[in-house]
Amino acid sequence: MTPSEAFVETMVANGVTDMFGIMGSAFMDAMDIFAPAGIRLIPVVHEQGAGHMADGYARVSGRHGLVIGQNGPGISNCVTAIAAAYWAHSPVVIVTPEAGTMGMGLGGFQECNQLPMFQEFTKYQGHVTHPARMAEYTGRCFDRAMAEMGPTQLNIPRDYFYGEIEAEIPQPSRLDRGPGGAKSLDEAAELLATARFPVIISGGGVVMADAVEECQALAERLGAPVVNSYLHNDSFPASHPLWCGPLGYQGSKAAMKLLAQADVVVALGSRLGPFGTLPQHGLDYWPTNAKVIQIDADHKMLGLVKKIAVGICGDAKASAIALSERLAGRDLACDTTKAERHDTIQSEKAAWERELDEWTHERDPFSLDAIDEAKRETPFSGGEYLHPRQVLRELEKAMPEDVMVSTDIGNINSVANSYLRFEKPRSFFAAMSFGNCGYAFPTIIGAKVAAPHRPAISYAGDGAWGMSLMETMTCVRHNIPVTAVVFHNRQWGAEKKNQVDFYNRRFVAGELDNQSFAEIGRAMGAEGITVDRLEDVGPALKRAVDLQMNEGKTCIVEILCTRELGDPFRRDALKKPVRLLEKYQDYV
Repeated sequence: MTPSEAFVETMVANGVTDMFGIMGSAFMDAMDIFAPAGIRLIPVVHEQGAGHMADGYARVSGRHGLVIGQNGPGISNCVTAIAAAYWAHSPVVIVTPEAGTMGMGLGGFQECNQLPMFQEFTKYQGHVTHPARMAEYTGRCFDRAMAEMGPTQLNIPRDYFYGEIEAEIPQPSRLDRGPGGAKSLDEAAELLATARFPVIISGGGVVMADAVEECQALAERLGAPVVNSYLHNDSFPASHPLWCGPLGYQGSKAAMKLLAQADVVVALGSRLGPFGTLPQHGLDYWPTNAKVIQIDADHKMLGLVKKIAVGICGDAKASAIALSERLAGRDLACDTTKAERHDTIQSEKAAWERELDEWTHERDPFSLDAIDEAKRETPFSGGEYLHPRQVLRELEKAMPEDVMVSTDIGNINSVANSYLRFEKPRSFFAAMSFGNCGYAFPTIIGAKVAAPHRPAISYAGDGAWGMSLMETMTCVRHNIPVTAVVFHNRQWGAEKKNQVDFYNRRFVAGELDNQSFAEIGRAMGAEGITVDRLEDVGPALKRAVDLQMNEGKTCIVEILCTRELGDPFRRDALKKPVRLLEKYQDYV
């Protein structure tokens, strides 16, 4: 066979049916046979969008997400998206055709060294060193992406697609993950047997291991409240009595207050990332005296961020089963406190829900000024500017069953963490620790390709929307209907909040003067709805989802919001300014 055929046949062996990118001459010989192999290349508007789509596809399906582009600029455009996929632990394979071997080092057209670009953000980098090794390296990239749950890079000199080789197509190799060592599991079980107030943190590993039911069984045996790790709101069903909501920025006060009472914490499938355990709502909630049992499939994460009593290197599902088996039939110290803790859990949850219902707008001085300003302004639509928290609550109420939601980076998007609840895993997608703008919309497009039967909704502020709105054309061109909610508040809100808190409201580069995004969406061939009345928020979302699911149409729901701002991302990230030169003395 030819190397192109070996490359394509190895993808087929790994079940590839969809990939994202922009066509290029560097891989055109292989691309020519994608269709007869049953592979659809979905052309995008920008390669960063392709990378995010591959991420969303992988996170929903649990299979590989594929992205490809032209050597040089097409590949460099993907770096941000691969970094986001790395911190989401998504098994994305990026195929990076490279300049030809006879021209490397001469400064030719679209030539660059593509391996160093991704070395920080990939679990493995396969560089095809000879055409005869095409299938070998391709298969290894697929295997490593699943084994290590993260992106891998397949780098192929463009002249290596041609020729005649003998090749055996490798069959996929998948690890059979276990529960961890018997000694560490026994130690964890003994520790849990003595706990009077155990709390479970359900992390992304629970989603990836399809371990929600096993987490639920362990929680029910212990009577333990379950809190979601940051941006993994889909790791435990919100309707369950033991669910308490997410930790981290703009998370659940109930979750934080209950975690603060823990004497033993089970971090199930969580690396306990530093941003996800920072103080919030004025609560420094991490229980420093609690014994922590951390379970993670990557041994390098154990004890990395938080001090732990027991570390278990294991699969979240298998580990939860093993712990439940060890606790079955035993008398546990927490058995005597189960009824009391149940009442505490329900009380804290009810108090948080009441607070959310009453928290209709932000109350800090800047936000109050912004609300007064909004009352004097008339939007281009002629309606009124809405309070973001009220909008988010109405969107929550209108969410369809089986929904998938992606959120971008920004102030309103992050406040949404208080309001996004899910019943099943693989439903919530965020940019995780990399925190890049322009993430949500292309990611939900990829998710929709993987699960076309599920409603797909993205949240973005007007700043982040400007980085991704062009992919509306991808939706329209290729019949991938999604719903995009855009919070139009005319500012880069997250960073502007720092200028409020630290720089005496000296606003530099934070204001945005936008046209109507609904109208722009209509110009691209999508539907557009502008919302400027609170009572219209829910109906607008329902109408947009109806257009998506029943008419196959993408719809941009543009919601006009006040400029009020929630808490900053990190109060610890900045210091009050000090100016030593006389000309800057007033800038404090």
